[in-house]
Amino acid sequence: MAQKDAYLDHLASVSLFSACSKRELQKIARASDELSVPAGKVLVEQGDTGRECYVLVAGNATVKRNNKKIGTLGPGDCVGELSLLDHGPRTATVVTDTDTNVLVLGSRQFAGVLDEVPTMARKLMAALASRVRELDSKAFG
Repeated sequence: MAQKDAYLDHLASVSLFSACSKRELQKIARASDELSVPAGKVLVEQGDTGRECYVLVAGNATVKRNNKKIGTLGPGDCVGELSLLDHGPRTATVVTDTDTNVLVLGSRQFAGVLDEVPTMARKLMAALASRVRELDSKAFG
């Protein structure tokens, strides 16, 4: 458990989890798995159905949408949080640029955390609403 506590800062930097308490972040960390991913590996593929999210702990990755680079990810960044929530298709492809360590949180484990701490769902909905407002403001002024 102590090793997973080291990832709390990474989880707290994820917008979806930013309003969570330390106790809630610990539950998320316990529910996640650590994974080492070699450089050049496709972490998620645009259009594929997703059921998990990844939080980068170490390393970097490139985000591509329709084969065009749209961003770079580093420690503390998250990919796949939308698919974690709705099991919908991935909106981008993410390829690791370096050897990368990630925390993987599957939908079943995430649902278990929400069942255990139902108040966390309100915080997650507020975080999503904030993101929608931010995107709306960017798109429409």
